[in-house]
Amino acid sequence: MQITPEIIGYVAATFTTSSFLPQAIMTIRTRDTEGLSLSMYSIFTTGVLFWLIYGLLINNLAIIVANAITLLLAASILSFKIYNTLKKNKQ
Repeated sequence: MQITPEIIGYVAATFTTSSFLPQAIMTIRTRDTEGLSLSMYSIFTTGVLFWLIYGLLINNLAIIVANAITLLLAASILSFKIYNTLKKNKQ
């Protein structure tokens, strides 16, 4: 089996995307975002959105799939963080 750039892309996509699963699962289960940075997740989620757009523009499936999944996970975490921040500011 020959290792091609496409295979390397899919392996990289699998590792980087799956790295978000533990944080997303924990955040969804506990709803605790106290230790998370709002600015970091805002910037990161925006960056992932642009990577997704880039993947769509160059029609690269590895980039599209990885960033679509990562965007869903990061946006979920960001949504909980924004909700908790707004809730805390109201109190």
